[in-house]
Amino acid sequence: MKTRITMLLTIFLTTTLTGLAQQRRVQNKPYIDQRPLHFGILVGTHLQDIEMDNVGLQTIMSEDGTPHERLIVTDADRWNTGFTVGVLADWRLHEHLSLRLSPALHFGSNHITFHDLKDTDAEGHPHPYTQDLKNTYLAVPVSLKFSAQRWNNYRPYLTAGISPMVNLTSPSSDYIRLKRFTTMIEVGLGCDFYLPYFKWIPELKFCYGLGNSLDRGHKDRLRDANKQAFAGSVSSAQTKMVVLTFYFE
Repeated sequence: MKTRITMLLTIFLTTTLTGLAQQRRVQNKPYIDQRPLHFGILVGTHLQDIEMDNVGLQTIMSEDGTPHERLIVTDADRWNTGFTVGVLADWRLHEHLSLRLSPALHFGSNHITFHDLKDTDAEGHPHPYTQDLKNTYLAVPVSLKFSAQRWNNYRPYLTAGISPMVNLTSPSSDYIRLKRFTTMIEVGLGCDFYLPYFKWIPELKFCYGLGNSLDRGHKDRLRDANKQAFAGSVSSAQTKMVVLTFYFE
């Protein structure tokens, strides 16, 4: 997790510092920021993770009515890489402030590992079970962009906003399932680079889900008692994303 985030920060800072090293020079696209409304496209990559709360000891009824105790520890054991694509609309409110709408699709997944502490091998180690929780989010972020003064052909900025999201993945019989709708808060930083024919904008953004993203009703829809034990091992889940985006305006 730390290695991937460090790599993203290194790429972003290296690109930004390259621009900072410029001497005073002729400005490309000098009037592009004066337009009241402009549009662009975006592509990028992201890392997904989930924070989950385990419920501990459970009593599960088998099909013959016999109660069984299960103790399952559930964890998203790594950050998973995904792909992002979308469009951008930027509305100029002030010389240093703009309102942005950037609908995007996030294609990704979360790798989840279950350890049933009541089901062990000959050496006493719990048997691991895994699930690749795939998701496709349609996100519609609304954010404010706070830009610094332009210097030559670059302009750093900060951004903050909120992102309603819809999970387009169809229902399944997996152990864990997330809600169809969720909302994230977003904060990020980036830099506008003014090229001769367009503006290129790398941006690093941190997103954190609001509320419980776990579909609690999924357990009751499962008919397999064993799957119900895995689905019921978690009481809540909060989604997190780190997004590296490249805008072209």
